[in-house]
Amino acid sequence: MVLNYIWIAFFLIAFVVALVRLIFFQDYQVFSDLVNSTFDYARTGFEISLGLTGVLTLWMGFMKIAEKGGMVAILSKAIGPLFSRLFPSLPKNHPAYGSMMMNLAANMLGLDNAATPMGLKAMQEMQNVNPQKDRASDAQIMFLVLNTSGLTIIPISIMVYRAQFQAANPADIFLPILLATFFSTMVGLIAVAIVQRIKLHDPVVLAYLGGATAIVAAMLWGLSQLNNEQLRTVSLLAANLLLFTFIITFMVRALIKKVNVYEAFIEGGKE
Repeated sequence: MVLNYIWIAFFLIAFVVALVRLIFFQDYQVFSDLVNSTFDYARTGFEISLGLTGVLTLWMGFMKIAEKGGMVAILSKAIGPLFSRLFPSLPKNHPAYGSMMMNLAANMLGLDNAATPMGLKAMQEMQNVNPQKDRASDAQIMFLVLNTSGLTIIPISIMVYRAQFQAANPADIFLPILLATFFSTMVGLIAVAIVQRIKLHDPVVLAYLGGATAIVAAMLWGLSQLNNEQLRTVSLLAANLLLFTFIITFMVRALIKKVNVYEAFIEGGKE
């Protein structure tokens, strides 16, 4: 119901502001601009949705290959000890673990389009075991915080955009983004853990978080030794190489399991 009022408010506020501009500022073009903008942004919304649909279809297909080939189960087991403590309401080795892991990995590589479908898949899988369908579960809240805090090790998308707009040094935001997103993720994790009474002093949690901190620190030190051009080149190569390696690994694993990869991809895309 709240969204209903918010949606109506958009139009009412726009109408009132347009009237003010017309009456007090003699802006006779304002209503023409207002109507034109509704059509322009309707088209923009459709184009964004269409593009996202294609990306969703692609990655849902890959995730189905990973699922049938057993890679989701492997990822779930690898991250299971940590996730079972951060998401105690989820059953052990729940399918959402694999989707969450892939989502967080894509976010770390700055590949937002790849992360989105996996995040949606994870939310859907968690909703299946949510006892209260009309409100977010603790697991969904924790995942949402980890997702939106967005630990980004290689901000590839931002560097590409900066390069397209001819920034002097497209890669000079690398270290600030790494530091900012690392601390935002840690603060978000700790805050939610306190509210949900999750024990962060658990040895397993400390081991995973300590290991992640050490890896980030090592990467921070190593990449800080590169100049801007080298940093951009290495970041582009590493992010895309890792992403395509994931895809090939999914397919090879599925072939070993004698899965019809193409049919699995089509099945996933239809979802």
